[in-house]
Amino acid sequence: MKPSPQSSPRLLDRFFGLVETARGSDRLLLRIAFFSFIGALIWVFFSINQQHSALTAIRGGSITEGIIGTPRFVNPALAITRADQDVVALIYRGLMRINSDGTLVNDLAESITTSADGLTYSIVLKKNLQFHDGTPLTARDVVFTIQLIQNPDLKSPLRGNWTDVTVEEVNEYELNVHLTDAYAPFIENFTLGVMPAHVWSNLPIEQLPFSQLNTEPIGSGPFSISAAKRDTSGIINHYSLSAFRDNEANPKIDSLELAFFQNENTLIDALNSGDVDSSAYVSVENVSRVNSSVFQLIEKPLPRSFGIFFNQNKSSALRDPAARKALTAAIDRDALIDKTLFGYGIPIEGPTALNQHELESKDSTSTRQETAIEILKKGGWGKNNNGQWEKQISGGPVTLSVTIRTSNVPLFESLSDVIVEQWEAIDVEVITEQFEQTGLIQSVIRPRDFQALLFGLEMNRTYDLYPFWHSSQQDDPGLNIAQYTNVTVDALLEKARIEQDEAVRKDTLIKAGNIIRDEQPAIFLFQPSLTYLVSKDVTVADLTNIGRPADRFSNIEEWHTESDSLWPMFRKDM
Repeated sequence: MKPSPQSSPRLLDRFFGLVETARGSDRLLLRIAFFSFIGALIWVFFSINQQHSALTAIRGGSITEGIIGTPRFVNPALAITRADQDVVALIYRGLMRINSDGTLVNDLAESITTSADGLTYSIVLKKNLQFHDGTPLTARDVVFTIQLIQNPDLKSPLRGNWTDVTVEEVNEYELNVHLTDAYAPFIENFTLGVMPAHVWSNLPIEQLPFSQLNTEPIGSGPFSISAAKRDTSGIINHYSLSAFRDNEANPKIDSLELAFFQNENTLIDALNSGDVDSSAYVSVENVSRVNSSVFQLIEKPLPRSFGIFFNQNKSSALRDPAARKALTAAIDRDALIDKTLFGYGIPIEGPTALNQHELESKDSTSTRQETAIEILKKGGWGKNNNGQWEKQISGGPVTLSVTIRTSNVPLFESLSDVIVEQWEAIDVEVITEQFEQTGLIQSVIRPRDFQALLFGLEMNRTYDLYPFWHSSQQDDPGLNIAQYTNVTVDALLEKARIEQDEAVRKDTLIKAGNIIRDEQPAIFLFQPSLTYLVSKDVTVADLTNIGRPADRFSNIEEWHTESDSLWPMFRKDM
C-alpha cells in the first residue's frame, strides 16, 4: 500500500517524540544526528545544482546607446546617415540577417531558393509575422519596399542595388525576385528592412520624405519605439525602445534607450558619467579618454580598403616596376596605423584582408628602407648629382618623384605626413596636394588626373572586387581608378560574381587579389576597424564580417545584462 500524504508528518512527529522522551545525553546525540543529516542534504543539493546548472542569460535590463547625429530618415529606403541606419537596424527586419558567425541566415524568410542559373530567387515568408502596430506582414510589403526603392522619383541611395531587378508577388506568403544577369553577392540585399505598405502606400512619392513616419516608424524588428523626446527646437534627442517579441524574436533586453548627441565631447562625458552604456561613435584618437575599467572595446574590421593608387599614364617613373616595388617596400604599415589610426586598423598588402596569411613580415623601418634602396639599385636606378634617384627610361633621364593627391580631411592629412616621411627617408622626392572632397572627386578622380592618389575604397561584406579592378571599369563612372588591366584577373572577377559556392568564390577572389598585389598598381595600406565601446556589464553577440557599423545590431536579440544560474530544463524560455 502507498503511504498516505499524512505519513511523512506522522513519522516526523514520532521521531521528535522519541527525541524528547530520550535521556539527556541520547537526546543531544539524536538532535546532532538530525541536524547533521539536514546539513548533508543541503550540501548534496547545492553540489548537484553547481554541477548541472550554468550561468544563463535571462530577460530583463536596459541599455543606453549613445549616437552622434539626429534621426531624420528612420526608413530603410532613405536612411543614409549612420544615425538613421542604426535606428533602422533596430526597428526593421529583413528577409535575411547577418548571423554571429558572419554568414547570412533567414530572418523574415522561411526559405530562399536560388535557381540553377542564379537569375531567380524564390522566397517564402514565415507565417504569422506582423508589424509593431499588429498588422500582418506579407509578400505585398516586401514587393512594395523593393518597388519603392526602384522609383526614380524617391532618389533612394539603395536604388543602384535594385537596378534591372523584377519582383513579383506569387501569393500572400511567396514572391519571386528576377535578375537580368547572375550576381551571387546580390543576396546581401535581402537584409533590407521591410516597410509596411498599409501606411506608406497612401502617400504620394513627393511627400514621402516629409512624412512623420520617418521619425515615428512602424517596423517589424526586435524593438519598437515606445517614446520619443524632442529638444526645444523640436529635434528628436532621445528614443525609448521596447522589446517586440511577436515575430518569433525574443530579445533578452527589455528596453533600449537611444541618446542622440551633437558632438563627440558630450558623448564621451556621458559615457564616463555612466549615462551611456555603449557607443560606436568615439573616434580612434579619443578611445583612450573613455574609462577602460568600465568599458570593453570591441574592434572589428570594416570592408574598406585604403591605399595609394598609381596612374602610370601620368608618370613614366611609376611605370617602372622597380620603382613601384621600392615605394611599396619602404612603407611601414604598422607604423602608419599606429601614428594615424592609433593602432585601430588591419595592415593589408592586397586589395582586401581576405588573404591575411599573405601579410607582410614585421621588418623594422630601417630594414624596409634598406630593402627599398636595394630594389632601386637592382632595377637600374642610381643617384644623380643632386642626390635624386634617376634612371634612363625611353631614351632619357627620369627622376623618381611622386605627387600625391588626396582629400584635405584630417585622416588623409596625417596619412600623407607619414607616407612622405617614409619615402623621403629613401631620398624620393614627394609633393602632396590636398583637395576638398567634392573637388577631389570631380577634378582628380573622375578624369583620372593624378600620379598617385591616396584614397579609400568602400566595398561590401562580399568583397566584390569587380567594380574596382575589372578592366571594363577603367573610365568614369567606373571605379577602377588605377586603370588596371589584366585578362586573368578579369576572368577571375567575372567568375566570382556568379559563383554560388561561397568557399569557391572566396578562393577565386584571393587568387585575383594576389595577382593585383604582385603587379602593384597600388600600394595597399590598411582596412579600418569599427571601434565599439560597451559597458562590461553588457554581453553582446559576436560580431563577424560586418559590412557597416549598423550591422553590430544584427544579433541584438542575444545581448543581455541579466543572468541567472539555471538547470538546462529551465533555459528554453529565457
